[in-house]
Amino acid sequence: MRQTAEFPTARGPQLLATMSKHFAHKIGVDVQDDRSRFHFEMGEAEIETTAEGLRLTADAPEEGGMDLLRSVLESHLLRFAHREDPQPLNWSSPAG
Repeated sequence: MRQTAEFPTARGPQLLATMSKHFAHKIGVDVQDDRSRFHFEMGEAEIETTAEGLRLTADAPEEGGMDLLRSVLESHLLRFAHREDPQPLNWSSPAG
């Protein structure tokens, strides 16, 4: 199962770098120019910069793992972006 969320911010590259560095101390993280892939025990995640901010993608084989993966990603992002008064993310499944 796959779900995505958009996070509007002018600080996309900085937040991506912060998330990547933070999680690299705990899990495998593959960093490219405008995106990072995170290898969690419960699934995989990708964060990429967009013109509007960040796009988060979570992939997990089970619903419980998906819930945990979304929670970990969202809680860390909202904490790192606290100066922007961030709102909770709206996760959705891709069409198709």
